[in-house]
Amino acid sequence: MGSPSFQDLKKQASFFLKEKIKTARLALTDVTPAELLTEEATDEDALPPDTRTMGLISRAAFEVDDYWRIVDILHRRLWKFDKENWKGSYKALVLLDYLLTHGPQRVSEEFQCDKEVIKEMSFFQHIDQHSFNWGARVREKSERILNMLSEDRSFFKQERHRARKLSSGIKGFGSFTHRNVGNRFTESRSQICLTGNYNSHRAEYKKDRDLEFLYHPLCEGENENRVSLLST
Repeated sequence: MGSPSFQDLKKQASFFLKEKIKTARLALTDVTPAELLTEEATDEDALPPDTRTMGLISRAAFEVDDYWRIVDILHRRLWKFDKENWKGSYKALVLLDYLLTHGPQRVSEEFQCDKEVIKEMSFFQHIDQHSFNWGARVREKSERILNMLSEDRSFFKQERHRARKLSSGIKGFGSFTHRNVGNRFTESRSQICLTGNYNSHRAEYKKDRDLEFLYHPLCEGENENRVSLLST
């Protein structure tokens, strides 16, 4: 068996360093596992977030503090969009699509202020060196999200119902095991596209979350509204 190549060693070293940084941030700062996972899911890497990752983030979004952290990252990723830095913005669209259909209904209101930049993405053109048309993929995703964010909420409701029905069918094949995570709030975090007082938004969202949770398509019951992303 041959020894690992320099590129393999470089990748291993990079992964090890990232894991060390992640552990340090969790230990030394107020960052949450959901926040870290959202950052990773929307970075400039070529690979889009997988369904399992988006499911974890979606569940975490029902926790008030994590909700603000997740949407804050998505706002920043979307508004960073340009011809050179488009991958993170596209991945933010992919995750936003999932949150709109699987997360709190409030997400549809939260991203009304991003419609202009999402519309700009619907004109994106890019074909990579392997002749893959990423522009078409970005345009398709942005147009779908614009439809879900439109004033006519019929498509939004239809897609949430479809996702709920699909997830209900999947749950018949097994169940999830969760551990609760602590509820932490950060009063000083700046929020993009939010108007008014942060505390009032948080209190309002908490009431919405309590009412909406029973319709969360990925959870088994009321006691499972929080999930530890470190336990997976």
